Amino acid sequence: MKDLPAKALEQIAAYFQALSEPTRLKILNLLRDKEYNVGELAQLSGYSAANVSRHLSYLAQHGIVTRESRGASVFYKVSDPSIYAMCDLVCANIARQYEQNANDRAVFTPQ
Repeated sequence: MKDLPAKALEQIAAYFQALSEPTRLKILNLLRDKEYNVGELAQLSGYSAANVSRHLSYLAQHGIVTRESRGASVFYKVSDPSIYAMCDLVCANIARQYEQNANDRAVFTPQ
């Protein structure tokens, strides 16, 4: 982020904001290995089609997913799969924190 103009920093912040919602993270995780349409994502995620559609639109606005029309359906996929490398780093960090906290609680728990 060194020497980036203010406009670029605003775009980076918006990108991370798009990733800051648990529903969108669940949708992105579903799109990790396969593209889906809204109905399929709604069924797999347990959210309504309207809710999934709204989140996909937000992700598309930020360039995180792309859409492709095929007949009467629109299929979504992640535009840059390298996003998963970043997500995996963050998830591994959170997992380590949970593990450390569990270990700390175990040490201080009276027997």
